[in-house]
Amino acid sequence: MPPTTTAPDPLTTTRISTAILNLLLPHHRTTDQPHAPAEAFPHQLRRIADFVRADAPVVLTLPGFPCKSPNPAKTLGHLPDMGERLSLTFLDTLCAEIEEIHPPGAQVVICSDGHVFGDLIRVPDEHIDAYADELRAQIRKLGLRHLTVFDLRDVLGDLPHDAKRAHVHDRYAPALDALRAEVRADAPTLALYRGITRFLVEDTADHAGSTRSALQRECRRRAYGVIQRSRAWGRLIADHHPRAVRLSIHPQPVGAAKFGIRLLDAPDVWTTPWHSVALREADGGWTLMPHARARRLGRLVHRDGRPSHYERA
Repeated sequence: MPPTTTAPDPLTTTRISTAILNLLLPHHRTTDQPHAPAEAFPHQLRRIADFVRADAPVVLTLPGFPCKSPNPAKTLGHLPDMGERLSLTFLDTLCAEIEEIHPPGAQVVICSDGHVFGDLIRVPDEHIDAYADELRAQIRKLGLRHLTVFDLRDVLGDLPHDAKRAHVHDRYAPALDALRAEVRADAPTLALYRGITRFLVEDTADHAGSTRSALQRECRRRAYGVIQRSRAWGRLIADHHPRAVRLSIHPQPVGAAKFGIRLLDAPDVWTTPWHSVALREADGGWTLMPHARARRLGRLVHRDGRPSHYERA
């Protein structure tokens, strides 16, 4: 007769789920007051408890790691560098810590979304492919066994990139009028819209033939498209990973359905490894910052024949 397994009792499930969430809370990326208790995140607690109750690995999905900003004043090039390596290692270490209190462990599915809005952020599709391929290579090389990468190629195969974008947009994106109304009425959505607009302006390294005000108008228009596609990608991910705990690289309010997570220290809550470079401080710590600033503060270090990061001089 096959052995039977016994699900944890409700108190044990709650205790383990709370302990797992407490590992995430120090890294919560939010513009709200920090240090909210686990009880303030009922959505995440319910999702985690489902995995604990089933004695299964906790699956966390993280849309992000799309591609490098095309602005050389912000990044070192179009391939992942030390910023990504540190962030991937951090995520894998977080999963290993979860494994210590929940033996089935945890898995982060990095949902690389560069192709979803590559045309809007003006990054060539071949650079986006190269970036995602290098992410996978780094995960293998570093032995990060808790991480996987998921992108549009896993969903729509070898279709042309424009056809993939059109498919995702048509099936999943919210209507533009509804999104405009939400931006007017909802403070977090307005903050997201402004943050994306700022990134689009900053990422346009050369806007010859266009005034600054014309560039800002165009980037405001494109920001709506980026949010539409980002929402569409989120809905597609939910279709493929319906039970997962949803992480976000954007700041999220306490108690939101998405849990904002900070990958590395940065002076701005919107900073990501793909919009910046990593600077190693004299004490051994790391900070993300624009390439132009890191170049003033430190010396460039190469790794595997490519620019990797800066070390403070």
